[in-house]
Amino acid sequence: MSVLDKLKGMLKGHEDKAAQGIDKAGDFVDEKTQGKYAGHVDTAQEKLKEQLGDTGQGKDTPPQ
Repeated sequence: MSVLDKLKGMLKGHEDKAAQGIDKAGDFVDEKTQGKYAGHVDTAQEKLKEQLGDTGQGKDTPPQ
């Protein structure tokens, strides 16, 4: 069992809280880098949310 599988198991049922944490971490990085890497941070946030099972559908982001 990989680390990612263990993390998914631990977060099962709490995907919304994990997504909030990912967003908060991305905002922190954007603040510290003065938005210099905002595009990269946004991409990383999206991919991490996909891996953890939160697609963001029905929330702030429009469907793709």
